[in-house]
Amino acid sequence: MTTYTDPTDDVVRAHAALAAAGQGDMVWGHVSVRDPGGRGVWMKASGWGFEEIDASRVVLVSPDGEVLSGAGKRHIEYPIHTGVMEARPDVTCVVHTHAPAVNAFAALDVPLRPLSHDGVLFADPDVPRFTLTGGLISDRELGTALAGTLGDAPGCLLPHHGLVTAGRDVAHAVMYAVLLERACRDQLTALAAGPLATWSDPAEAAEKRAACWPPSQIEAGWLYLLRQAFPEGSPLREPF
Repeated sequence: MTTYTDPTDDVVRAHAALAAAGQGDMVWGHVSVRDPGGRGVWMKASGWGFEEIDASRVVLVSPDGEVLSGAGKRHIEYPIHTGVMEARPDVTCVVHTHAPAVNAFAALDVPLRPLSHDGVLFADPDVPRFTLTGGLISDRELGTALAGTLGDAPGCLLPHHGLVTAGRDVAHAVMYAVLLERACRDQLTALAAGPLATWSDPAEAAEKRAACWPPSQIEAGWLYLLRQAFPEGSPLREPF
């Protein structure tokens, strides 16, 4: 996997990749990257869209919500990120978006089936759902509760709100968000035509998880998104 050393650049790349994947929601939603020094999380500043983020619009937020570095205000939902980071030492990056297909699918309150390659990452067991509130995750208690619901899964649905994904690096967290949204959209499309008749059984789903989503394929999808997001020659496009 590609490794990066600058968390600010990681935040810029992550937001640009999600914008290229169509997961922007005006100025809402956010990605965080764990501070290597243990001071908190690097996030985009509040008030900017995914496609507008550059290094000047990234802030370092402490676990208590203090902006330690950077210009601008923090997002009110920073506890999503600090809560997951505290509970998951393996996680380097957390994504929260308001992908419309995710909200529409979560409202059906049905299991997410492995209809496609994308869906096998979020089935057997079914993708977790945070049901304590559909409102903002704006305090430490809710952030901790959300992290508990996520557990060690790659992603979580927030009915009436959106999604949260977590990964060992930026590529995994962003790709999990993209793939979870696509899996929800596939099932919505199928259900629009009638009841589901077939999907991968647990054995096939496990085989496909291993075959379709090793780190090399997560990396391939991530680099594709970077090529869509940045012009040729940009140091953020293919950062080796």
